[in-house]
Amino acid sequence: MGKVRIVTDSTADIPAEVVQEYGIKIVPLKVFLDGETYLDGVTLNSKEFYQRLPHLQNLPTTSQPSPLEFAEVYRELAAEGTQVISIHLSQKTSGTVQSARLGAEMTEGADITVIDSESLSIGLGIIVVEAARAAREGRSKEEIIALVEKLKQESRLYFVLNTLDYIYKGGRIGKAEAFVGSLLNIKPILTMQDGVVTPIDKVRGWNKAIDRIVELVRERLQGRPMRCALLHANDFESVMKLHQRIVQEFQCFDVIMINEVGTVIGTYAGPGAVGIAFFPVEESV
Repeated sequence: MGKVRIVTDSTADIPAEVVQEYGIKIVPLKVFLDGETYLDGVTLNSKEFYQRLPHLQNLPTTSQPSPLEFAEVYRELAAEGTQVISIHLSQKTSGTVQSARLGAEMTEGADITVIDSESLSIGLGIIVVEAARAAREGRSKEEIIALVEKLKQESRLYFVLNTLDYIYKGGRIGKAEAFVGSLLNIKPILTMQDGVVTPIDKVRGWNKAIDRIVELVRERLQGRPMRCALLHANDFESVMKLHQRIVQEFQCFDVIMINEVGTVIGTYAGPGAVGIAFFPVEESV
């Protein structure tokens, strides 16, 4: 797979076939549901998660992989003589980056660089896939790190919530705000700013929410072509409607993936969320 390998965590929400195609190593987070512990995407898949989510007494919680779990992956790759770039979800939302750094320190003689993506879900995923694509093309470790840093600056993640129930249950909004928002069919639109999930707008109704996401993408691209990835939380029909809008209205060189998000955004957003991660590309791509 070349002399550089890319490691990430399960919150990147990358489809299994893409992981296999690019030789990406995934280190799973742990998920705690009703007293049981699962490995995200390994012993608990998204389909089962969304089936169980409405019936849980308490919201699921997650825990980052241990430094030892990272070290085991790093040692395996180091034994193959490869350099490692390990890219993870924002350290402001999880301790995963710190755990990866400790794991790297435990791996003597290995060439490992750990990077905080300052994003999550497919916002992290598109950065990881582009890094893995560059690694497969034979780019050097320094070139790939520079690419990742560029994508951190240029990529964007926008997603809309279909329900306020889960951000209310998670303590992010009050009961009155949740009640009024549901009554008025309010759909909050969120992004990542400085590594934190941040609301940037709210509109009434689903169609207006999709319109607003398309508008935000247009404002960001300023006529440039892009690569993108789409997310949904147990709502394939809605994400395909967004996909149709995107391919009709923009010059999209590549829809890298359309995937269902796992437990991190799924717990925060609840079923029905959809969104897009994207970055502008040069005309010659």
